[in-house]
Amino acid sequence: MAACVVVGSCFPVFAADGKSTGPSEALFLVQIIILVVIGRLLGEAMVRIGQPSIMGQIIGGILLGPSVFGYLLPGAQSALFPALDTQKAMADAVAQLGILFLLLLAGMETDLALALRLRRAAAGVSLTGIVVPFAFGFALGELLPASLLPNPDARLVTSLFLGTALSISSVKIAATVVREMDFMRRNVGQLIVASAIIDDTVGWVIIAVTFSLAENGAVDLTTLAQSVIGTALFMAFSFTIGRRIVFEIIRWTNDRFKSDLPVPSAIIAIMGAMAIITDAIGVHTVLGAFVAGILVGQSPILTRQIEGQLRALTTALFMPVFFGLTGLHTDLSVLADWSILLLAVGLVIIASLGKFGGAFVGAKFGGFSNAEAIALGCGMNARGSTEVIVASIGLSVGVLDERLFSVIVAMAVVTTMAMPPTLRWALARLPMRKEEKDRLELESFKEQSFVLQFERILLATDQSASSDLAARISGYFAALRKMPVTVLDIRGEDGRTADPQDAKNNAIGAQQISKRVKATAETAVEAQDDVAEPSKGDAVHVSIRDKDGKLEEILTETAEKGHDIMLLGVEPADSENGKYSAQLAGMIAAFKGAIAIVAARGIIAERDRDLRILVPISGTERSLRAAEFALVVAKATGAAITAVYFRDPTQSTSLRRVSDAGNAHMAAFEQLDRIASFYEVDVEKVAPQASAPELAILKLARRGRFDLIVLGVSRRAGQELSYGSVADTLAETADRSFVFVET
Repeated sequence: MAACVVVGSCFPVFAADGKSTGPSEALFLVQIIILVVIGRLLGEAMVRIGQPSIMGQIIGGILLGPSVFGYLLPGAQSALFPALDTQKAMADAVAQLGILFLLLLAGMETDLALALRLRRAAAGVSLTGIVVPFAFGFALGELLPASLLPNPDARLVTSLFLGTALSISSVKIAATVVREMDFMRRNVGQLIVASAIIDDTVGWVIIAVTFSLAENGAVDLTTLAQSVIGTALFMAFSFTIGRRIVFEIIRWTNDRFKSDLPVPSAIIAIMGAMAIITDAIGVHTVLGAFVAGILVGQSPILTRQIEGQLRALTTALFMPVFFGLTGLHTDLSVLADWSILLLAVGLVIIASLGKFGGAFVGAKFGGFSNAEAIALGCGMNARGSTEVIVASIGLSVGVLDERLFSVIVAMAVVTTMAMPPTLRWALARLPMRKEEKDRLELESFKEQSFVLQFERILLATDQSASSDLAARISGYFAALRKMPVTVLDIRGEDGRTADPQDAKNNAIGAQQISKRVKATAETAVEAQDDVAEPSKGDAVHVSIRDKDGKLEEILTETAEKGHDIMLLGVEPADSENGKYSAQLAGMIAAFKGAIAIVAARGIIAERDRDLRILVPISGTERSLRAAEFALVVAKATGAAITAVYFRDPTQSTSLRRVSDAGNAHMAAFEQLDRIASFYEVDVEKVAPQASAPELAILKLARRGRFDLIVLGVSRRAGQELSYGSVADTLAETADRSFVFVET
């Protein structure tokens, strides 16, 4: 056996007779292309029949290996995949990286908030779902004849590997089927995924410790203690200080680098560093990669684009190569031996009954019905990629041989392919509960929400009263949504030609605004867990962006760096001729994202809870988005909020058709109530006004002594910036502070 070493870990290769003059780069490329293409084609076929795509990749490898291709055309198979160690090491290196990338992606997909929210029920299901199959697998290892063990003297370690392999579920497979069945937010669906997350996390810790035992060939208490204590310290550091370090690295790289794709490079470096750390403490590198993925996934500025880039690389290259090589190294001809075939059948039965039974018992103890417990048992009985990785590790360290490896991979294929149809059958039998229906409606709102899609705020200021108000609003969002805020002082000349004194003043001003944001956030009301799901104890993060170039270029760049909403606290919002200022128009044109123009007028309540907010509602999508913006402020401050209906004949509305046009405001208020119920904020409603909309809004704002008007706007076509007659008139004549929310 030969091994290729990557950050202290090995992927298995098998020694066999073969002659070659040396490794060939061309042959290496042919191997990779074939594995990728065959894996993609068979993966597509599996998806079309309702199976996970990785099953196609594994089956593709089996077809290319000694089981089929090698049996039918042994000469061609050995020529395509020669046994020369140096040739095999080239493809194995890609597969080894694939293990780390797969674990990184699995960690990024791990929803810790879900696991924590269902921790009691999920922990019970996961505990019994791990203990029962682990005990079965361990017992099987202890009872196996010595002839089936690669090293009879290391039986204990082999038994631990078998127990671990049987006890871990695949989060990816479970989540995929649950999501496909539209059960992700149902009680059982959430519990399946949460339990699988705990399974995966605990399983990788167990396999990491078991790996350290395998390295020593026997149980050494000193080594075991070192591994357990080292793992505990590593986990504690990672989820406290390490979590903050990872976020800072991602933020700093994202904001400072100008070259292409800097954040994926930083994430790969983080993954490698943490894998090396776990290797140094004597546990497997996969634990470091998995934990790195969890921390990266929790970063508040991990944009969908960055996650998509890593997912694309892993899915397109590393997954088909790794799972293809796994199948390639699986020799199903060993099943011709009746003892091995009997072992394989027994392993499938033990694995299925152990996992199903353990999860079923845990669910019953948790108070779930029989139908729910059956669904949980079916959902947890999928090994998928997790099982294959565990088997590969076991083979690489010598605690499994080719026979046991092939049997475990076969078991993983059978249980994984059996899981989707059985889970679909079980889920289809579950009735919809009222509380589940209500939660599904809320989750549907989350997916369509305007505000909940934002990840980072850019706060543009000029040290005016409008800047102070914009800083307060940024603080409300930062407190409620845990959104990082970047402050940019736009005063003075462009950075490359600026007076040093201007740069100094900008830095001082930005620091003052930063303190204002933090102070406001600290006094704001915390969001409810079911609204924003914030991480408790997280400090609000505020950074400062230097004005080191042309303003328009800076705004374009910050939008590309993940800032998806800009709060403009800049004066004057309008120029002397009644139009918007040229600077404001230029900034709005340069920033590609949502924009909130903040203008301070009159007296604003200094205490947050004394704020009075007026939201004009026309039933258009933009007015409802502005209403949600205002509701976030009201939620964070406890401020009073009132909605007034006005008819906007220039825009098509998102309301349903009503026979009586006079009842249109009722339909608009119904939509507003659905948004307000999500944020648990009471909204006072005012019936339609007979006068012109802008006059009615101003009249009501004065009579009701409102501090802030929040209006949804959209740009009109033309050379000059315009938001329509209502918004433009308010901007010119309003004696109350306002926020124009543009999407």
